[in-house]
Amino acid sequence: MIEMRRVGPESFTSELRTVLGIYTAAMRPPPDQLSGRLAIMRNHTTYPAFAGVLATTEAGEIAGFAYGFHGAHGQWWHDVVKRSLFERAGPLVADDWFGDALELAEIHVHPDHQSKGIGRRMIHTMCAGRPERTAVLSTHDAPTAARHLYASLGFYDLMTAFAFPGGSELYAIAGARLPLGPPA
Repeated sequence: MIEMRRVGPESFTSELRTVLGIYTAAMRPPPDQLSGRLAIMRNHTTYPAFAGVLATTEAGEIAGFAYGFHGAHGQWWHDVVKRSLFERAGPLVADDWFGDALELAEIHVHPDHQSKGIGRRMIHTMCAGRPERTAVLSTHDAPTAARHLYASLGFYDLMTAFAFPGGSELYAIAGARLPLGPPA
């Protein structure tokens, strides 16, 4: 049985090494990127209305994590993505999706625990009771299991073939209206 545990910035920060291990197992990034990812995660805990979810096993092992926060001007991801959506779709669309958004920054399940509904449960837990109008996220622009999961939860593509500044990988930016529909 997996339990969903909501955590705030302090509790999440105390588990950063563990969640970085889950991120590494799930995403397999180049080792030289891990210290930067750790710094980004630590910085995200200072953002407005930060909230995290830890999926824990009966033995207390963390099997997955997710976190997000209220998107706001001055946050790198928020500014880059909102500006691009503004350029592609206009100010009304950009403000509709990013004017009052929960930004889901990271959602990862350890490979040993994937395909068991944990990611779905973490997203529902993250979004439940949030005051924001929308939830937004970025994911690889490919037919991945994560992309399928997001679509099944009501997220749809706001932009595709999106490359972050300085990067070459293509991403899809997806959004869903809150509250999400009931869990499956």
